[in-house]
Amino acid sequence: MLPLTSMVAALAAVALFAMSIAVSLRRMKVGVNIGFGDDALLMRRIRAQGNFTEYVPLALILLGLAEYRQAPELVLWTIAGLLIVGRCLHFVGIMTGTTALRVPGMVGTYGALLVGAGALLFA
Repeated sequence: MLPLTSMVAALAAVALFAMSIAVSLRRMKVGVNIGFGDDALLMRRIRAQGNFTEYVPLALILLGLAEYRQAPELVLWTIAGLLIVGRCLHFVGIMTGTTALRVPGMVGTYGALLVGAGALLFA
């Protein structure tokens, strides 16, 4: 049934929905249909959404496969925690222009990918 993966996937869906609405609303406000024009806020929102869609799907697949293969609970929660915290920090870092948050956010995301890969390779 993959309860942890289901919960994290649901959270990711809500987060992506919120990011997508924010992009759409900003596009309407500044009148930009494609690209980001010269609007810095729209560009940040687009990159936050894009980066999310680049990393989260594979991390969820790794989490789901590790959970399916009955990896230890600590490993599963580590993948989930690194992904959630990493994505939150990265989002706030991009939206505020704070590298001090973006960097640990990406490190957390990379950590989720590596722990997930390790769970599958070495289980």
